[in-house]
Amino acid sequence: MRVFITGAGGFAGGHLVDHLLAEPDTTIYAAVFLPPGQNPRLDKRPVTQIQADLREAAAVRSALDRAQPDIVIHLAALAHVGKSFDNPWETLENNILVQVNLLESIRQLNLHPRILVVSSAEIYGSGKADTTPPNEDHFFAPTNPYSVSKVTQDMLGLQYFLAHRMSIIRARPFNHIGPGQGAGFAAADFASQIAAIEAGQREPAMYVGNLTAERDFTDVRDVVRAYWLMVTQGEPGEAYNICSGKGYSIQHLLDTLLSYSTAQIEVRHDPALMRPVDVPRRVGDASKLRQRTGWEPIIPFEQSLLDILNDWRQRFGLSPRAGQD
Repeated sequence: MRVFITGAGGFAGGHLVDHLLAEPDTTIYAAVFLPPGQNPRLDKRPVTQIQADLREAAAVRSALDRAQPDIVIHLAALAHVGKSFDNPWETLENNILVQVNLLESIRQLNLHPRILVVSSAEIYGSGKADTTPPNEDHFFAPTNPYSVSKVTQDMLGLQYFLAHRMSIIRARPFNHIGPGQGAGFAAADFASQIAAIEAGQREPAMYVGNLTAERDFTDVRDVVRAYWLMVTQGEPGEAYNICSGKGYSIQHLLDTLLSYSTAQIEVRHDPALMRPVDVPRRVGDASKLRQRTGWEPIIPFEQSLLDILNDWRQRFGLSPRAGQD
């Protein structure tokens, strides 16, 4: 089975490659922006890297023509909510154009793969006064430019299924965390600051934004398992939430990470880290995915956080530690 992945060198993409390398009879093709040798998550692995700027339609067609995939998993996107406020058009243009190029190239080449388009639970917004965890029939209420781009990606997936009968499944992951995540996300930002303090590379103080928001966190390794089950077993034309169904406040996330360190750390609030719009609570309903595939998250929240912190410790030249010292 030939699998073509966009964004394979990124956070979720790297973990997806790890997962697929254990799948039998699977050949992986990765569309990469940087040339082979400059993609640490992929280099020295049995993955065929195809350098392509996905914003260029001809480059996308060439990559797909070479790969001739049975499955396409589209992960590539600008995914930073905060930065999307600073430059809305960059996020919108990139995320929409890349997906149009991908779907149009598949159509023009007359390929017939199963396709996974990754949207986001950000499309549900705040839910206003509705406290029921959103399922896939929940209305869209995007609160930032990134989520607007994801609404468009989601609806483009549906449109190409309806108009061209392409076998497209839409994933709507809630917040996912795990080792390898870069800066710009709460768990990774907190862990990087703690590790830097432990390494003596910064003052024993960390800076935080809104700690009251509550989110549904799932380990990225569980999320990529869901992606594979979804693209191989999901119903074309359908959308599926990926989430744990449990909510944790950012305060609890921070307190848990701090409990794994013996350093005495002062927490300081930084108004610059507050978003123009921040959803108070987002917890999801993944019963549709469970019923279709049997998927369940298996990695505990606390283990995910410990793995993130140990990953950052290693980046600062420190040894990993157990959860409680």
